[in-house]
Amino acid sequence: MATVNLSILSLSPTLRSTIPSSTTPSPSLHLHHSLSSSSTLSRRSSALSPPPSKPRTRTTSSSSPIAASAVRKLSETEPLPVPPEAEELQGKFPPGPGVYAVYDCSDGLQFIGVSRNIAASIASHRKTISPPDLCSSVKIGLMDEATPDRAALTEAWKSWMEEHIGETGRIPPGNEPDNNTWVRQPQKKKPDLRLTPGRHVKLTVPLEDLIDRLVKDKRVVAFIKGSRSAPQCGFSQRVVGLLETHNADFECVDVLDEEYNFGLRETLKRYSNWPTFPQVFVNGELVGGCDIVSSMAENGELSKLLQKYM
Repeated sequence: MATVNLSILSLSPTLRSTIPSSTTPSPSLHLHHSLSSSSTLSRRSSALSPPPSKPRTRTTSSSSPIAASAVRKLSETEPLPVPPEAEELQGKFPPGPGVYAVYDCSDGLQFIGVSRNIAASIASHRKTISPPDLCSSVKIGLMDEATPDRAALTEAWKSWMEEHIGETGRIPPGNEPDNNTWVRQPQKKKPDLRLTPGRHVKLTVPLEDLIDRLVKDKRVVAFIKGSRSAPQCGFSQRVVGLLETHNADFECVDVLDEEYNFGLRETLKRYSNWPTFPQVFVNGELVGGCDIVSSMAENGELSKLLQKYM
């Protein structure tokens, strides 16, 4: 998830809003890693676009109405309860982009965030926020576009923030610059995995067995062309971006690394019976390549699958 740089906003350079990253568990498979409330805030509410007279609504799987545009006022958006158990979150909230506001058990606004995957962001909050009563309900403004640009998301966030500050004179506690409850520093990217100690070292275990062990031991594995930080093809870059957007804790393996993954490309093709790259495995099963993963991201299936196994 990308962090919104609020220095471009008119509110204040000290405000922050970010999409939390999921925590990263320590790997258990032995593999070779490559280390590679201020009242002086400007309030330009008159510059905001007025809400539509008949706002369209979308419906989640739980039949809860959700505003189709984040331009709809915060005060006009109905709150949705956040289930207390993580397994109850699946399918509860939309996986699309937009702005959201989190309320505590006393209906106090705690945080206003912006996300390209609202369902994943709320799930991450439910998992990491303590005490959990801080995340009891949410208001959601879902964007019309499947992939809105950064400016549209920023404007949606700014409109809700300005409305709240205009009514209360205060910034939500979670958006205060010194509050780290909701906003965390982005973690360093995980190193790519190496399947062998080097091409000139004789393997005691067949490479296909190493692949099988890896995809079954790790919940999400992406075999790509290039590294996580520098994919070498557009399809690999797309897959990495989608997994990161969904806050997936995933491993990357570079199939072009002929030094430490020698013979991987042909062996993996035989193992998966899939001729092209990238290849994404979840819970030991092949999901597919870029086209399939992209389609699943668009229709919400990827979010549901990842939430099931994360």
